[in-house]
Amino acid sequence: MDQDTSGDAPGTRLAWADVEACTLPTADRPLRVAEFDDLFTTSLRSIDQSSDTHAHLVLTGDHELAHRARRLSEAETACCSFFTFTISEPQPGHVSLDIDVPPAHADVLTALLDRARAALAAAS
Repeated sequence: MDQDTSGDAPGTRLAWADVEACTLPTADRPLRVAEFDDLFTTSLRSIDQSSDTHAHLVLTGDHELAHRARRLSEAETACCSFFTFTISEPQPGHVSLDIDVPPAHADVLTALLDRARAALAAAS
């Protein structure tokens, strides 16, 4: 299931986008991964993974950030219904993004967070 994608950094995978439970057409998956990568690269400030099935991300950006995160989260939930995203905006431009998955999909969350961590490391 894990497939390298051209343009990905060495060692990165589409694992979280290639699970059988995903209904997004295969051709659209690299585009979705790119959307998450862009969100992580431009806005991610911290990651707290409290369990195999839960992570809390802090994002900062412009006044459109919450809308952007909601749109992307809703699109992802539409094709991968096992994801639960909870978004709050404690103040304009500061977004809390909680991600939950059932235990059967903990590996998918891990793969998504691997991409997020890579983006965070590249930004420092």
